[in-house]
Amino acid sequence: MTARIYKPARTAMQSGSAKTKDWLLEFEPEEPRSVEPLMGWTSSGDMKQQVKLRFATKEEAIAYATRNGIAYQLFEPQEATTKIVSYSDNFKVSRIGQWTH
Repeated sequence: MTARIYKPARTAMQSGSAKTKDWLLEFEPEEPRSVEPLMGWTSSGDMKQQVKLRFATKEEAIAYATRNGIAYQLFEPQEATTKIVSYSDNFKVSRIGQWTH
């Protein structure tokens, strides 16, 4: 029974930071999923896959896992790198690169 502790990233359809501030503890699957032959649905007998626990800090999630004897993997979040460029930078004399028009 291994768990992952991570901070979720923003979705592609999300411009804000909703649901990205908490840390998640999520269990890894213990048995593979199977296809039900009659309807073709994908199912699993592993109920821990459905559990997602939210914590305010990383330390709370680690403390919960150690207190309950759960082996865990910690994934640190990677900070997004953004380069702020203004529109006028396209027309600078010292611009590096070719003009596209």
